[in-house]
Amino acid sequence: MKSILSIVMLLLSVALHAQEKDVTKFLGIPVDGTKSEMIKKLKDKGFESNNPIDKSILSGEFNGSDVNLSVTTNNNKVCRIMVIDAYGTTDVTNIKIRFNSLCRLFQNSPKYIAASDVSDYIISDDEDIAYEMLVNNKRYEAIFCQLSIQADSIIKKSKSISEASKVRNEMIKSICASDSIDIIDIDKLNIMMEENNKALVSTLEILNRPVWFTIIQGSGRYYISLYYDNEYNMANGEDL
Repeated sequence: MKSILSIVMLLLSVALHAQEKDVTKFLGIPVDGTKSEMIKKLKDKGFESNNPIDKSILSGEFNGSDVNLSVTTNNNKVCRIMVIDAYGTTDVTNIKIRFNSLCRLFQNSPKYIAASDVSDYIISDDEDIAYEMLVNNKRYEAIFCQLSIQADSIIKKSKSISEASKVRNEMIKSICASDSIDIIDIDKLNIMMEENNKALVSTLEILNRPVWFTIIQGSGRYYISLYYDNEYNMANGEDL
């Protein structure tokens, strides 16, 4: 059994190292490169630099709303695009409806998979978000991840990453518990692991392409703020 597990881990390691990085995209633009390069590409998409204090903050229209964009870097590499409502609203009901609608838009998009069950994100009609945010410091956020074109069918068919992980784990258990491999046949084991490799790689890769959004409150107004993150470029303690 230990020999089988060792080969399983070796095959997974090879698969992971062979996979090219597929980073998060915003409006088709990879969230990568330098800040100046990203700002130029965003301006080419129609966003403008109208902020008199910080010219790196852009404004424009996104998903039917007026928004402001900011670019975050780590070690001179772009790691995040933040998109936030330009004006916000004082209408608590409206912000709740917008948040839930955005959840369903992401859920129905073939380009995304939810990190958890979408029903966990939906805000109920009777939820007093003003009270919950002010008194209980409750955060309302939903996390999705971008799928690549090459995403494995197991991932695409799953409703969420957690569900896909359960399927993958069952495949691993089935392979490792097999009594039919008395003599280790590398080719046979490689075939058995192929689908699981694809599912595992896809799962790990999409975790590095999160797109999430939350409700932000400030000066009596509520805003939807979206974050397109490239986890490959995020700080991981290398400067400590």
